[in-house]
Amino acid sequence: MIRSSPSIPIPRTVPVLPLHDKVLLPGVVTRLQISRRESIPLFEKILRTYDSKELSKCIIAVFPVRGSPSTSPSASSPSSSPAFTSTSSSSEDDGSAVSKAVIKRRQGVTNNRSQGPGDDEDSIVIGSSAGQVVPMRPGSGNSSSFALTPAHLFGIGCAARLVRLERAVGGFTVVLEGIVRLRLNKIIAHTPFFEADVSPMPDKAVDKNDQDLQDHIVALRSTSKEFVSLLQTLKLPAPVLTQLQKFLENVGLIPGQVVDLLISTIESTLEEKIMILDAVDLKERIPKAVELLTRQIHVLKISQKVHDNVEGKLNKKQREFYLRQQMAAIKEELGEKDAGEEDEMTTIENRLNAANLPAEVQKAADREMKRLRKMQPASSEYSVIRNYLDWLGDLPWTKSSEDILDVEKARKQLNDDHHGLEKVKRRILEYLAVTKLQQMKGDVKGPILCLVGPPGVGKTSLGRSIATAMGRKFHRISLGGVWDESEIRGHRRTYVGALPGLIIHGLKKCEVNNPVFLLDEIDKVGSRGHHGDPSAAFLEVLDPEQNNTFTDHYLNVPFDLSKILFIATANSVDTIPAPLLDRMELITIPGYTYAEKLAIATNHLLPKQIRQHGLSEDDVKVTQPALLKVATGYTRESGVRHLEREIGSLVRAKAVEFAEAQERKLSNVPVMEHAGKEHKEYQPLVTLEDVEEILGQEKYVNEVTERTPTPGVVTGMAYNGVGGGILFIEVSQMPGKGLLQLTGSLGDVIKESAQIALSWVKSHGYEIGLTNSRGQNIMEKADVHIHMPSGGTPKDGPSAGIAMVCALVSMFSNQTVPATTAMTGEFTLRGLVMPVGGIKEKVIAAHRAGVRKIIMPLRNQKDVTADVPANVREEIEFFYASTVWEVLREAFEGRVVVRTGLAGAAAGALDSRM
Repeated sequence: MIRSSPSIPIPRTVPVLPLHDKVLLPGVVTRLQISRRESIPLFEKILRTYDSKELSKCIIAVFPVRGSPSTSPSASSPSSSPAFTSTSSSSEDDGSAVSKAVIKRRQGVTNNRSQGPGDDEDSIVIGSSAGQVVPMRPGSGNSSSFALTPAHLFGIGCAARLVRLERAVGGFTVVLEGIVRLRLNKIIAHTPFFEADVSPMPDKAVDKNDQDLQDHIVALRSTSKEFVSLLQTLKLPAPVLTQLQKFLENVGLIPGQVVDLLISTIESTLEEKIMILDAVDLKERIPKAVELLTRQIHVLKISQKVHDNVEGKLNKKQREFYLRQQMAAIKEELGEKDAGEEDEMTTIENRLNAANLPAEVQKAADREMKRLRKMQPASSEYSVIRNYLDWLGDLPWTKSSEDILDVEKARKQLNDDHHGLEKVKRRILEYLAVTKLQQMKGDVKGPILCLVGPPGVGKTSLGRSIATAMGRKFHRISLGGVWDESEIRGHRRTYVGALPGLIIHGLKKCEVNNPVFLLDEIDKVGSRGHHGDPSAAFLEVLDPEQNNTFTDHYLNVPFDLSKILFIATANSVDTIPAPLLDRMELITIPGYTYAEKLAIATNHLLPKQIRQHGLSEDDVKVTQPALLKVATGYTRESGVRHLEREIGSLVRAKAVEFAEAQERKLSNVPVMEHAGKEHKEYQPLVTLEDVEEILGQEKYVNEVTERTPTPGVVTGMAYNGVGGGILFIEVSQMPGKGLLQLTGSLGDVIKESAQIALSWVKSHGYEIGLTNSRGQNIMEKADVHIHMPSGGTPKDGPSAGIAMVCALVSMFSNQTVPATTAMTGEFTLRGLVMPVGGIKEKVIAAHRAGVRKIIMPLRNQKDVTADVPANVREEIEFFYASTVWEVLREAFEGRVVVRTGLAGAAAGALDSRM
């Protein structure tokens, strides 16, 4: 029978060892690495005072530390999993031999191995005089930023005797055995280590007449037995369980020691161990310990259940595999076949036959079927081949949907869904007409269109409308942020979890081989990297001469993509590689005019928002002036996405009014008396006055008409790839040495345009009337500064050439260009005005900004006639110039003095070259 530790006298004054992130309980033996500078002097003195045989006479007080920082461990090295070591020391009565067993539990599995003194695992020693050693959590190491004071010590600690003390690298290795709880009365010495006045607090003798205490002991006995029985299921060594059971038999006599032992063996937090240490009264300590033991029992039960399930499944699979092998051998001898397996194989073959595979694909499928028949279902390769055959059987190799080749019906469908976009509609109708005429031949290949335009103009929704008009299934593939080539072409089957790419996935989802595929945001595809080049993978997909034999890496057999109608969308073609751009038919979708936005808002956006907010068209009505006010004063975009949000705000405001009116109607409260507030009767109409009340003040004002004409300021026109805009050019001069300064985040091309403009003005200063003689330098004692506002926006391109000339002439001559006059065009050093691009976008943006006169190159006249809407052409005066002289005369309306002699000769020479 295990006896309790003999009574050891505790001195009144003892040295103090602070413990960081640890708690030492009575009867527990722990090993510590002492490396903190406030603790080393204590053990230096102990080594000088006691020899190795008298160490057990040395008593120290161990107190937990409050709020210590957790850094490097100061205790023994932590183990990766809970470890239990049991040692039975020799008894003073029977002299039994010492037995030692090491139990390690990892994930519910118990293995036995011996533990030497050099092992890194912490240990638990259960014995009469040796005490109990428990695994301690890593504590804090040396921390210069943490200054220990008496206030950091916890009020309750534990008296401990030294079992072993050895020098180690950086400090000492010490083994301590807890004896009895201590109360800290006061600190009587601070250096070189703390010494304290303490009072022992031993456990009181068990009063058998105390019914409450006896009830707690009964609960402790029941819980501890359940805990030990659960440890038996973990197959712990018999000596350990026997030792623990004998110790627990004395729970009625020494319940306090049993509690301290059990709490030291389970997983618990620092706060929970301090709670047990602080509970001196057994009536308080035992219920807390029972609660912690119950929690640990539940954890062990769950861990054991998970382990048993996993082990059972493994054993079951091994047994099934062995039985299947025997069954296969018996059936092979008897000449029988497995009906269930045969049914599965028959199902796969029927699916492959129904798919009507091409000859090359059928050959690959037959080869994989032969391999599948020779494999066991438990084999990992079996599921790989089965998935591959499922993909072959699910793809629409020959299944097509019937096209609606009614051109008139398709035109009506496209017109109902989208306003404008005539170029795209005309191209789709052309495809339908050609398909209808060559339907008997069946060799019409789907076009590969690329819709390029600013955000919000309806590129994505247009693809769905095209599919509806043609009677085809629609599938959208978002390419934004695709960086891996395998997402397009699939993964090879040698990789775990391999799957086909986005193209084959879309075909399986559509179940036909002629859907409409929308490749959304193709300009956002990632560039070449260590995962390959996704844009290069599209070279085969989008090539009409190659995509009839598209080979996905997973399938490794060709699939015909030529019947698919591919429609790509992009905001800009600048980021699309040239080989890929060459394979697509570009259709530019410019921004909408205010008239087009008004029509779109009336016919599409407003009805859509009314439906989405649970109202009917009779509940909300918006006047045309109100819609136009929203488009002009609250949005500034090429598309209609922001316009739709603002219309949604109007509808939501009316929805609140409508809901309140319904509540008043249901409550039968007069309109003027509801909730003590005055309410008007619900009005479904949104007028011009209501817009500002609902949406607030206008967010945008007319950029041009609000400006006052100023010398040196000219309005230019810009195109940035996502729509057009106007560009203000400001020029000023100051005393200097003839230098030119350019600001406004300008690119190299636009800087060169500024240099050319300044050179032309300096060389023709006499003809323009800026100097009195031909040889005079207008910048002899002046510097020129050209600035373009919105410096955070990069600007580049040659389109601002003639605008810069006019700005320089305006500044030098102190004449103004009307604020409502804008201009665009490149020019040469000889004064010839060259054509530029993006005319439609620029004109629409200028019209949106309030421009009423535009000067542009003569050779861009055909672009205005062909692309600019008629209503815009009617509201803007266009002037087409072939030379800079014509630009100056029109921009300044004859207010700039032009000496007609040389200027006329130069202009005539240029006109003759035209």
